[in-house]
Parts: sequence; structure tokens; C-alpha cells
Amino acid sequence: MVLRTRRGTVEREEIQMSVLVAYASKHGATMEIAERIAENLREAGQDADARPVQAADDLGDYKGFVVGSAAYMGRWLKDAAAFVRENQDLLTQRPVWLFSSGPLGTEMTDAKGVDLHTAAEPRELAEFRAAIHPREHRVFFGVLDPDRLSFTERSLRKLPAARAILPEGDFRDWNEIQEWAYGIAKELAQTQARHEEQNSR
Repeated sequence: MVLRTRRGTVEREEIQMSVLVAYASKHGATMEIAERIAENLREAGQDADARPVQAADDLGDYKGFVVGSAAYMGRWLKDAAAFVRENQDLLTQRPVWLFSSGPLGTEMTDAKGVDLHTAAEPRELAEFRAAIHPREHRVFFGVLDPDRLSFTERSLRKLPAARAILPEGDFRDWNEIQEWAYGIAKELAQTQARHEEQNSR
């Protein structure tokens, strides 16, 4: 997660055109979202890589970032939060989008009637907004696959109250994820076009 620079002018120019989709995933669902976002960005004409935050390096070579994490108990995973904090100086100089994965079920609101996309925002979000000024943060519904859970998590889910709030299933909306990624690609293309126009004057 430490900023490093690739050697060689040709390689630098090529990598600078890329977008990094960095993620922290506990059971694999957030990783799959990140990989789909990178795929959608490539479909929309943007070179993009998806990597876990622990394996993300050469950060200065990327022109933009999408950073995502699974959220548990209202917080991002520690590795994802550390990635943002440790690379704050660089992230403030690049366009950044954030996403969280977590809510389960088919209901769009919680017991108090609050939209789950809002209720599921991580506690770190206010800090990140003040520190790096992301373009947007989006909450995506997640997955609960009992086969991916740890023994402790499976034991917890046997409790009647837990089963009610932890329904089994894949609740990700891939169309929503695709539209969001395409929107990011459009913004990046517009930003690049403005820079090219300014440089040509």
C-alpha cells in the first residue's frame, strides 16, 4: 500500500491510463463486485485493474481509483480503511469513487423506514469525504452464502433473531453495478477530454 513508481517512460505512460479498482473482501462477494466494476469499465473504454488493497502497488501510475470494502457492523474492513488513510495524499490528487457491500434481503428500507443505501453507509465515510473528497459513495447489496461462513458465523446465524436479519441469498443488483461503472467511465472520459483540450491551447 506504499506508493511506488514504475521505471521506464513507456510503461509509465501506459499504466497512467488505467483505473485501479481496489477492494477488501471477507468472503469473496465484494471481490466479485470489484471485478465486475473493472470489467464494466473496460467495456466502456477504460483500462482497469481489480486488485485487493493488500496487493495494490505502483499507485502513482493510475489516473483514477474505485475503492470498495465489505461493511460489517457499520464499518469497513480494516485493510480498506488503512488503504485510504495511508494513501490519502495521492487520492486527493485523483478522481476517486467509493463503494460498500453489505445489506442483505429484498427490502429497500430498514425497520425504521430508512433507505438501506443510506442506513448501511460505513462510519468511516464522513472521515473519507473530508479527507479525499470522493466523487461518490455507493452502497451495494451483498451475499450470504452459508458455505462461505466461518464456524462462528454459522453458529451465530442459527439463532432465530440472527436468521431474520441475515437471510441467505445473493442480493447484488448487477444492473445497478454496471450502470454505476459506466457512469464512472463517462466521467473519466469527459475529464480526459477537458485536459486534452486545455493542453492543446
